[in-house]
This record gives sequence, structure tokens and C-alpha cells, in this order.
Amino acid sequence: MNRLIGMTFAMLAGLAARDASALEQPSPLRGTWILVAADRILPGGEQVRDYGEHPKGRLIVDAAGRYSLQILKAERLRFAAEGKADGTPDEFKSAVMGSSTHYGTVSIDEGGTLLVFSIQGSSFPNWEGTVQKRQFTLAGDELSYRVPPRPDGSVPVSVWRREQ
Repeated sequence: MNRLIGMTFAMLAGLAARDASALEQPSPLRGTWILVAADRILPGGEQVRDYGEHPKGRLIVDAAGRYSLQILKAERLRFAAEGKADGTPDEFKSAVMGSSTHYGTVSIDEGGTLLVFSIQGSSFPNWEGTVQKRQFTLAGDELSYRVPPRPDGSVPVSVWRREQ
């Protein structure tokens, strides 16, 4: 009887290990990504720069789907004062409007056409606690997605290249 119980436990453990490994497929998003472009498409279809000519950014996605994303406009005003709290209204505006950062978890929907960002923290407080779905394409080491339209009708587009 003990032998039968032992064999049953061994079989169940083997099945559980097989099922666990099937569930833990690495995400195709896993890795470190460098920003290539941060543009926006205007309502008339014209594509223009949204974060300047040389935007900087990084997107990091771990094995569990946790991510951290930063987009920075390279041409942000530098603060004249040494302390961050001593900036001028123009310096503060440049810092806020020239950056977009958020973190949380990211996954791909069942249909494989949408990135699903569950945003836990963001430089734009209104995004915290939201879930945002974004159309995307992933071709080799290039990831591109569209952010939902802004109130003015423009659609931000981000393009990333996987860091080797």
C-alpha cells in the first residue's frame, strides 16, 4: 500500500512540474528595451516628434511581467538652481511635459494584439491604478505600440529596440 501511495505522489508531482513549466513560458517582452522613437500621429495622419528629436528611454520587463518604463525628452530645460524645489515655472513645466514614467505589470492579451499595462505608479498620477490596453507589433527585436488617443485626437506611438 505504501508503495502505491508513493508511486501516486511521484506521478502527481511529475504532472504538476510539467504543468508548471508549461505555464512559465518566458514572455516575448522580457528584457531591456531602448527607446527608438516617441512620436505622435496627428488627427490628419501626419507623424511628428512628441519628445523631441532625440528622446531617451528604457523599458525593462522581467520574467514575471513586472515592468519599469521611462521616456525623456532630451531637450528639457536644465534647472538654474541646484535644488529641484527651486525651479521656475518654465523649468517645472519642461520637466513634467518632457517625461513619462510608469511601472507595474505588462502582459499580452489572449488574442495577441494588445499590450495590457496594469499601472501601479506613474509620473502622471491619473494613470495610477489603471489598466491600459495598447495595440502593438513585435517584429524580431523591435516593439512598437500606440497609446490611446489624447484629448486633442493625436495618438502617441512608441518604438523600442531590444538591447543586446
